[in-house]
Amino acid sequence: EYLEFVAGLWGVDPATAEKRAMELLDWLKLAPHAHERCEGFSKGMRQKVALAGALVHNPELIILDEPLTGLDAASARLVKDVLLQRVAQGATVIMTTHILEVAERMAQRIGVISKGRLVAEGTLGELRKLAGKGEGTLEEVFLDIVSGPELDAAELDAA
Repeated sequence: EYLEFVAGLWGVDPATAEKRAMELLDWLKLAPHAHERCEGFSKGMRQKVALAGALVHNPELIILDEPLTGLDAASARLVKDVLLQRVAQGATVIMTTHILEVAERMAQRIGVISKGRLVAEGTLGELRKLAGKGEGTLEEVFLDIVSGPELDAAELDAA
């Protein structure tokens, strides 16, 4: 009901909304709970319902803040798979995460924010070059960038 309501707010016709809601519930392994009230759901289940609400109208741009917070490993994998599928279908996903391994595996471009400011942005390869880490992990690159000297705009553009 909630997903169909959200889809309706975005102008999705009722038949499409119902179909899309059930697809998302299936993908996120929530179909057995489709007719239950969300108030009794675990934090992880509520997180998946919120994600389904963000996707039910099939947006081209998806902006998510820490979408894996509160999820167990299996649910986190499902969410990552759903997001990668949306990217494969042409959507753009912008996601914040403190889990750098997730960003390293999923992101095509990465922005590094330090002290509330975007201090670097690019592919992992570009960030490695900027940090002087030829094969470093994103965690190593991130730590070098945020603990290094302040970069000016020209240095960021050159990377």
